[in-house]
Amino acid sequence: MHLNASAPPPTPTRARTVGVVIAAVLLLVGGLLLTYPDRAGAAADPLISNGRPATASSVESSALGPQNAVDGAPATRWASAEGKDPQWISVDLGATADVTRVALRWEAAYAKAYRIEVSADGATWTRLASETAGNGGTDDWTALSGQGRYLRVYGTARGTSYGYSLYEVEVYGTFDGGPPPTGAFTVVAAGDIAAQCTASDSGCAHPKTAALAQRINPKFYLTMGDNQYDDARIADYRAYYDKTWGVFKDRTHPVPGNHETYDPAGSLVGYKSYFGAIAYPQGKSYYSFDEGSWHFIALDSNSFDQSAQIDWLKADLAHNSKACIAAYWHHPLYSSGGHGNDPVSKPVWKILYAARTDLVLNGHDHHYERFAPQDPDGRATADGIVEIVGGMGGAEPYPIENVQPNSQKRISGQYGVLKLDFTDSGYGWTYVGTDDQIKDTSPKYACH
Repeated sequence: MHLNASAPPPTPTRARTVGVVIAAVLLLVGGLLLTYPDRAGAAADPLISNGRPATASSVESSALGPQNAVDGAPATRWASAEGKDPQWISVDLGATADVTRVALRWEAAYAKAYRIEVSADGATWTRLASETAGNGGTDDWTALSGQGRYLRVYGTARGTSYGYSLYEVEVYGTFDGGPPPTGAFTVVAAGDIAAQCTASDSGCAHPKTAALAQRINPKFYLTMGDNQYDDARIADYRAYYDKTWGVFKDRTHPVPGNHETYDPAGSLVGYKSYFGAIAYPQGKSYYSFDEGSWHFIALDSNSFDQSAQIDWLKADLAHNSKACIAAYWHHPLYSSGGHGNDPVSKPVWKILYAARTDLVLNGHDHHYERFAPQDPDGRATADGIVEIVGGMGGAEPYPIENVQPNSQKRISGQYGVLKLDFTDSGYGWTYVGTDDQIKDTSPKYACH
């Protein structure tokens, strides 16, 4: 059965199909795949959401993440937590687009009422279309007219007692300045993470940052040390970190902080026992790996005074063939927080600066801060290194104490994660709070 509602442009047109019934009929008459009504009228605009990063307000389980709604596979799906309104799923299109059509394929847990919205920054949303009498199946909205980088389906009333579940969110349109750069991928990063508390304690932050990190569903995760408090014993890793950030351990590239050295069993013993080869892929507590056009260098700032790591770093950079370089470790050279600037990192900065490194990520101070490009001596320069302090993963926040030169933005007291967007020629990021709101957006940088 088809229920249609239409009006003159720019009012969107929706064709609604009860998916299970139609699919069964088509299979009986010829084994055809489900097709959408009114598709011919919008065929000129390409599908621009497939494979793009997706986030959601919640997930029913790790197997039902938001990425399933943009993978082009009809059998996979996103599902929200059950019994709660509102819920949403958002797609990052990668660049500003003119959106002309959105097709939603609902699972049995559908939305009775929802909005389709677009946003330039992921924070301020404009409504494209709304539904108040949904009945599941497929909703195909055509004749849409909206512009933004992000598209969100925001459910306000469930059609069942369950949650919201979508097999596919298909967004059609055209990009204003051409399609997003190739080689794009997303990374989530944070430091100073797991206090000795669990989700049963409403004030415990690391379960919330882990849930946010999982909703973003990046290519991989980075940790910038002090992963487990207070002395990183293996028993504490298993009791706390493993229950939250450990859910995606196999996609994590960690580094140790100073708290990992406090283990009574020996420096880094619990850290190494918990992460194993993930933290020691090259047999040392420092290592490197590649993704796309990027070379990532994971360093152990507890041993910057040892020549073995410095010699390894020089050799690693000499053999690097990637166009862009990012490095991460625990102790920041520059910070406006309680620990302040840490000169232990300056010799490493000099080596990285000479190799035209683009980005450095650190923790240690429990706040968020970004710096303008600068050289190892703190002089602003266009070919300098961009540093981010990201120690807001769950440990008690530190106040801002002494604002450093070239510090562009500082946030203390709000837990969250870095959502880093890399392309084959540049990068940018947002700081996302545990309330799913974007707290800061960086400039867009080109690789050196």
